[in-house]
Amino acid sequence: MTRFDAVIVGGGLHGCSLALHLARKGLAVAVVEKNWSGRHASGVNAGGVRTLLRDPAEIPLALAAREIWHDIGSLVDEDCGYRTSGQLAVAETAADMARLEARAADLAAAGYSHEELVDAAELYRLLPALVPGCAGGLIARRDGYASPYHTTRAFRRRAEKDGVTFFQGVRAENFRRADGLWRADAGDARLAAPVIVNCGGAWAGDVARALGDETPLQPKLPMMMVTARTARFVEPVVIGVGRPLSFKQMPNGTVVIGGGYLAAGDRRTETTRLNFSALAKSAATVRDLFPHLGRLPIVRCWAGFEGRTPDDLPIIGPGRRAGVFHACGFSGHGFQLGPVVGRELANLIADGRTDFDLTPFAVDRF
Repeated sequence: MTRFDAVIVGGGLHGCSLALHLARKGLAVAVVEKNWSGRHASGVNAGGVRTLLRDPAEIPLALAAREIWHDIGSLVDEDCGYRTSGQLAVAETAADMARLEARAADLAAAGYSHEELVDAAELYRLLPALVPGCAGGLIARRDGYASPYHTTRAFRRRAEKDGVTFFQGVRAENFRRADGLWRADAGDARLAAPVIVNCGGAWAGDVARALGDETPLQPKLPMMMVTARTARFVEPVVIGVGRPLSFKQMPNGTVVIGGGYLAAGDRRTETTRLNFSALAKSAATVRDLFPHLGRLPIVRCWAGFEGRTPDDLPIIGPGRRAGVFHACGFSGHGFQLGPVVGRELANLIADGRTDFDLTPFAVDRF
């Protein structure tokens, strides 16, 4: 039996971030990952560093996370492909614009100023290739994007340098608690720690159940596609308002397209089945907004497993049993939050405090 101060189940971005922050507080940490870090959602998501259009409950965490992203290299010694491009929601119609105006008014009333309404003139200055006739938009100018796989790898490497032990390619199983310690098996290894943390992604519901917490987590498989390279035509990440859309042009000229259309999948075999009809709708939205892309080839499509809650808010914080904590259920928009959730959960575990109200994310809200 190998003794640690904390065992983390799941080696995605949130698991690696938490491990790094705990290690820097002097804790001995083990991470158990059934595949490899970045195999599912952490490595294949859209990479958005987005405060724009966040649920109000997430805004404080998202704003704090964005500040970490702006200096990410000082934390993990790599730039993670991060770019401050801005994120811009496009209102195609007057009704879309009215929705954005209501959003801006609500945020202003709550004391937030990170989202800014833009009129049609400013919209077309920012997006000169956009189809004529759109009404305006809402922008978070200090938002951006990063490379998901490179980010997760950077956090894992930095955590390993700081002494974290990784068990990859084995499942954490046979959870039990005795003498004030949680015990788990990881292949041939037998692990024990007073703290165990569920960062299991789409499999987090199974882990939670084994640790004494029932959750309504379900798998979510957002689809992505990427085009061939094309001449530079857009800087901000573009988000749809009236219909699903999220896309960005990468530094190499390719266009990465998402927006929330979902694939099907089998958690047991960890295989996905793409919905090409839905992908065609996503591609048509891009073509409608940027007609010059109509003949640009799609070169690859994919989907990744993520855990989703009924209210689309994550589960962050302590479980019902002593020594249990959760960071899961990010519902397709947890990438940006990884650095700050790891930091604050480490504060909670090691010091018994956090600078944020985690009540909206409590596991017992369900």
